[in-house]
Amino acid sequence: MSRRIGLLEGLTVLIAVLTVANLYMGLVYARDPVNLQTEVTRKAQHIFYYHMGMNVMAGLGLTTNFVAGILYLITRRRFWDVVARSAAEIGVIFGVAVLATGSLWARPTWNTWWTWDPRLTTATITVLLYVAYHMLRNAVEDPNRRARFAAVYGTFAYISVPITFMSIRWWRSIHPTVFGNNPDAQGGFALGPTIRTAFFFSMGTFVVVFITFLLLRVRLGLTEERLAEVREAVMVRLSRGAEVEPVREGGV
Repeated sequence: MSRRIGLLEGLTVLIAVLTVANLYMGLVYARDPVNLQTEVTRKAQHIFYYHMGMNVMAGLGLTTNFVAGILYLITRRRFWDVVARSAAEIGVIFGVAVLATGSLWARPTWNTWWTWDPRLTTATITVLLYVAYHMLRNAVEDPNRRARFAAVYGTFAYISVPITFMSIRWWRSIHPTVFGNNPDAQGGFALGPTIRTAFFFSMGTFVVVFITFLLLRVRLGLTEERLAEVREAVMVRLSRGAEVEPVREGGV
């Protein structure tokens, strides 16, 4: 336990340092794209580094949910259900953040806060599907049935993730692509040397943030599972009229 706590403490300090460095890289180090026409759009482009980083976190969260759900269906180990639930929470939170930062970027670039572009539409559907995932979990009381239903639902809901990623390549979209070419894109820009460096630094930072958040949330989830088991055992003993021994310090 002490080693795990030490690892998490070290990761927490690391992401604090990386976050400060990432703000510098995205806001100061990276130069304004020269191909954007106005000063406002050039400054708004700096949201890109954090918008994409949050996108990576959301994608990692939903992919981890998919993999952990399949592993639960194969092994029936509750650990994988905790991982799946924790990853889905991260995916939803940062999925909403992606939509919010994208809207902030869209206002000066597209002159609107929102448009039903294929990428925006599919991303919104994906977030709503995983909000429904958590609603499903909360609606089922039996923990084994809850884990099984959530794993099956999460497996099918994940289909929306690659569809969202490919939407700007399959359909006409004004959303710019980072890699590749989209002739209909509005607000696209070239990855110059400083932009490329800041971009990959931000991606690395958000990957470390995701790993740290996931480890912390899984640890909390496992603690919640143990407390639920203790609570259930206590209720069973009370229902049988048996006395319940007080839990000694350090017993849980």
